[in-house]
Amino acid sequence: MQLNWRLKTFGELSNYELYDVLKLRSKVFVVEQNCVFLDMDDKDTKCLHLMGFADSALVAYSRLVPAGVSYKEMSIGRVVTDPDYRAKGMGMELMELSVEKAIESYGTGPIRIGAQLYLKAFYERFGFNINSTEYIEDGIPHIEMLRL
Repeated sequence: MQLNWRLKTFGELSNYELYDVLKLRSKVFVVEQNCVFLDMDDKDTKCLHLMGFADSALVAYSRLVPAGVSYKEMSIGRVVTDPDYRAKGMGMELMELSVEKAIESYGTGPIRIGAQLYLKAFYERFGFNINSTEYIEDGIPHIEMLRL
């Protein structure tokens, strides 16, 4: 399946795109993972938003975070694919493009992520290595990972 990718600043997002982003993030992080947390964390306005559409449906998304917002390094967060579209390689494409666009947008340098522990091997495929001890965030085991 070929996705149509869009990269936008917060101000460039249409009302419909923003609604789709928040809906997808809520569908996965709140409902699927049964995690009560405040998704709107005042970082979205400072970030770039990478969106993958299948026809008109948002099915893949990540937030590209400039250095100094979440960590001293640039970061990639809120990485999500729609459960109805998983196991089709979209997550791999999303992360490859996320790394590429983060470097294009923010320059070369390390990228730090806060990853759910069970996704460690997935992120290692993109050059990320564990850079912290395990910690619990919103009831889910996490680790920080760094890509140099």
